[in-house]
Amino acid sequence: MFTPFLLLLGSLILTIAGASQPGWQDFMLLGVLCVIASAILLLRALAQPKRPGNKWIIVDGSNVMHWKSGEPNIRVVRDVVDELRARGYTPGVVFDANAGYLLIGRYQHDKALSSQLDLPVDRVLVVPKGTPADPYILQSARDYGGQVVSRDQFRDWAEAHPEIAEPGHLIKGGYRNGKLWLDLETEAVA
Repeated sequence: MFTPFLLLLGSLILTIAGASQPGWQDFMLLGVLCVIASAILLLRALAQPKRPGNKWIIVDGSNVMHWKSGEPNIRVVRDVVDELRARGYTPGVVFDANAGYLLIGRYQHDKALSSQLDLPVDRVLVVPKGTPADPYILQSARDYGGQVVSRDQFRDWAEAHPEIAEPGHLIKGGYRNGKLWLDLETEAVA
């Protein structure tokens, strides 16, 4: 909406300059046409309904991958990501550095895990070795105004991230009778 406004302003200036300066009548004609075109663009921009922003949700991949049987399984994380997408969320996933070792016995980076989750690489993060994933998860949720999917209560981080105590900020889940469940009934407090 800012660009059509700038075009309209520039067109008005060109029209006024063309009308006020002798010999600039051609600029006035061009300015009038530009005013009409930019006014149409501005009206179209104003008439378009506001699109709601993404409903971001950050998945604690290292926690979620143990949900089904207690053994690490990337398919569990993929199930959660797919379910979140189906419910209209935009998921991001954060893993501890050792996630690849737990899954396949060797390090896996963001790109390798993102392809297994069918997510863009910029929505998957493997934190640096020796660094806990929890602050990355909580800060990402804060930065994107999203929720967190994990069974972890993040008690060590409660002082720095008081939002974890808000209803709906931490989403629990798991498997019951072989079927995934997520406690998304409690909406986050805005």
